[in-house]
Amino acid sequence: MKLNEIRDNVGAKHNRKRVGRGIGSGKGKTAGRGVKGQKSRSGVAIKGFEGGQMPIYRRLPKRGFVNIFKKDYNIVSLGRLQAAVDAKKLDAKKTVDAAALLEAGVIRREKDGVRVLSDGELKAKLKLEVSGASKSAVEKIEKAGGSITVVGVEAEAAE
Repeated sequence: MKLNEIRDNVGAKHNRKRVGRGIGSGKGKTAGRGVKGQKSRSGVAIKGFEGGQMPIYRRLPKRGFVNIFKKDYNIVSLGRLQAAVDAKKLDAKKTVDAAALLEAGVIRREKDGVRVLSDGELKAKLKLEVSGASKSAVEKIEKAGGSITVVGVEAEAAE
């Protein structure tokens, strides 16, 4: 195969539909829009309009609200931390914070902070610096000989 022999698959490329080019084209005169009325004109978009019937978004009741101040945390389990230490991705001697977890590939991106949950077992002695942790996670970390420091908004609220 040569560069000059490369072609699109058959049917992969469609020609643009040329409307309003005479009745012989099949899309002449009204260009497939029908006759008269608002929808035959250009610049019309009637989204959600149901022909005068009460639209579904107005028939259904409103529910709940969205809290714009909600914090979105990265959730990390103790088992996941132990797996990263075992795989030599996390250094147990250094402080483990969001940047270290990101570098180790434990989390994909830094959100509003990291929250540690107690799923799994922790054998490594880790010094954690996170936004929050469950009580059982704190107990397991301290039982393994590690320490945990809560930083950020939750630490201010706890004082």
